[in-house]
Parts: sequence; structure tokens; C-alpha cells
Amino acid sequence: MSVSRRGILVSGAALAIGGLSSTKSGEALAGTVPPDVPEWMREQGRPILSPAYGLPSKFEKEVVRRIREPRATDTEAFSVTPLQNLHGIITPNGLVFERHHAGVPEIAPDQHRLLIHGLVDRPLVLTMDDLLRFPAVTRIHFLECSGNSSTEWRKSGYHSVQRTHGLLSCCEWTGVPLSTILGEVGLKPDAKWILAEGADSAAMTRSVPIEKALDDALLVYAQNGEMLRPEQGYPVRLFLPGFEGNMSVKWLRRLKIGDRPWHTREETARYTNLLANGKAYQFAFEMDVKSVVTFPNADRSFKAPGFYEISGIAWSGRGHVTRVDVSVDGGATWRRATLQEPVLNKCLTRFRLAFDWQGQPLEIQSRAYDDKGWMQPTRSSLIAARGTNPRYHFNAIQGWKIAADGGVTNAST
Repeated sequence: MSVSRRGILVSGAALAIGGLSSTKSGEALAGTVPPDVPEWMREQGRPILSPAYGLPSKFEKEVVRRIREPRATDTEAFSVTPLQNLHGIITPNGLVFERHHAGVPEIAPDQHRLLIHGLVDRPLVLTMDDLLRFPAVTRIHFLECSGNSSTEWRKSGYHSVQRTHGLLSCCEWTGVPLSTILGEVGLKPDAKWILAEGADSAAMTRSVPIEKALDDALLVYAQNGEMLRPEQGYPVRLFLPGFEGNMSVKWLRRLKIGDRPWHTREETARYTNLLANGKAYQFAFEMDVKSVVTFPNADRSFKAPGFYEISGIAWSGRGHVTRVDVSVDGGATWRRATLQEPVLNKCLTRFRLAFDWQGQPLEIQSRAYDDKGWMQPTRSSLIAARGTNPRYHFNAIQGWKIAADGGVTNAST
């Protein structure tokens, strides 16, 4: 289905004229449409430095993180990113999803210390000033909670992409390669694992294989150009590109090098997947290839027949996205979407597909492929392989039903 530039412009003009001709819209726009001079052009605007740290427009007040579902406490909790309102691939710092096990500690950076010990030649304690003296790198990667989309293992009641897929964000991260620090302390021959421990009151701890630590792991202190926000691990966090989010331990205070994993509470009682045969699958590190359509969505749907651009995001914890297909007939046929550059390793990739909607009911889906040969599975094939017991690493194709009036609902319900 082709969409011409002339068709887009004609459709847009028709919508604008239609809006001005209606009584309600005409009253709302009175005196604001060129060549009239609106009220905000008749007086000076706000002075500089009001506020000193910039904030979004007051007209964007609905674009916020939200709680997906109530938890037992508001400190052992999480919030979800409004994917439906975002453009490009970068998540603004104030909208990055949160996952806390014991609330957000308030840590003075001049009092914070990072200990590196265990199977090393020279144990080390670093201040933040010490850490900032090391050569730094900046990279763009996604961060995804292993529980993202966990509601979709069984029939979901959520029609919002924020609630089904919002435990996902993507940022520019700045910090010191962990391999640099491990070179400073010197690893002993038996060093195979690292225990990362956070400075929150839960002392969140995870075991990290030494191969990952020496590959692309970072000690991050800045995010999207500013120092980390407190809820994202200020003053320093571990960051493991492509691995499940809980392993990128926030408020990092200790790295202990050992010869085997520690099997902490988080690795036995929490972040394991119960399979259909009753056995638990432990240490599922990499996030699988995945995608989701973010427009149309439940909050911003098709308003009238005509041209639209279906858009969404795709990612893989194993490498980079090579292709995304979009279906508008529930997976019966597929069209290849355009990938927006740059397409980066272990990073969100924005995809787009031009579409001329004629007002008919649809089911829109997307499926992603990565450079390691993985393809996003259907929901039925994923459940056939893993059952419905798991809570983590759900990466199946997501369907959105579009009604004749443009309304969007979850196709899994």
C-alpha cells in the first residue's frame, strides 16, 4: 500500500480546514491562527533562569512515569516509562523506569566509597574523585528489567504500551570501563566471577561472570550528559549492556572477585525462571530480541482515515537489530519497516512504516531480527517452549487491535 507525498499534504489540509470550520474548535482557536496575533505574542515571555534547571512544558504534564500495579510497599516497587510519548531512541532522565528493592538512598558523593577485593593482587578503595580521574567512555545502550512484559505470559488486561513494555529505557551512559579498574587491581588466575553489591538498605547483590566484566561492563556515573539521578544509582552504578537490568547494580559500593557465583537471594528466590517441568532456570543474563509498536497506542490512536506512520522500537541484548517486519493483519502477511539510523549494538532501534488507514479493523504486530540470527517468537511458540510459569524474559510478538473508530486494545486479551 503506497502513500504519496501529495496524498499526505491533501489529507493534512483537509483536516486543518475541517477543524477550523467546527464551532467548538473555532472557539478554542479564536485569535490564535495566523495571520491573527495570539496573546502570547503580545507580551514578554518568562525571564531567563526560570527555572534554572529546565523542565518540560506544562502542556506535557501527562507524560510521566506510572506505577504498573500496586506493590506491598512503595519502596519495594517499580515505575514504567511512557514509551507511547517518546520519539527517537533516547529516554529523558526524568522518565527512565525505576526498580527499587528498598527505596532510593540519599548518598553524599564525597562519603561514598567503592571497594574492589577478593581474588586480586592489590585490593582497592576508590572515592568518586578517584573514579572520575580514570579515562572514561560514553555509549548508548538500552536498559530493560527482566520482568518487562511479564503480564503477557498469561492473557493481559493492559491496553497501554507503557504498562506492558515500559520497564525499558535507553540512555547515553558515561563512565569507566570495568576492565580498566580490574587491570589496576590485578586478577588472580582463579578469578571467574564478581559479586556486585549496592549501597541501598536491601544490599542488592548479583554475581557477574568475569567475561562480561572484561568485555563491555561500565562503572557509570553520568546519564544523558548529567550525573546519575538518585533513583538511577547516584553517585555510581554498574552497567552491563544487554544483560537483565537488575544486574546493573545501582549505588555500587563493593565488587568482590571470586571463583564461583554466590547464589544470593536475588539469584535463588527472585531472578530465576520456573519452567513447565518445575525446574528453575538460573542465570539467564542476556535480554532476547524484541520489538513493540508504540504508535498507534491506547492514548494516541488513529483519529480518521488517511495517512499515518506506524512506529515502534526494537532491541536485542545479544547484538544489534538487523530487520523489523510489521503486519496489519494479525501476522498473516508482513512488510519490512524502515530502520532509523543509527542502529547501535545493544541499543533501541526506532522503526517506521508508512500506512494508509481506510477505517477498517486491524491487528498490528511487529517482529524483530538481530545480527546473531535470532527472530522474535510468536506468543504461542514461546509458551510452547517455556510454559506459563516464568515471570521473566517474555519477548514474544505483541499485537494491538485497532477498532473501526481507531481505539486500541491488547490483542492478547
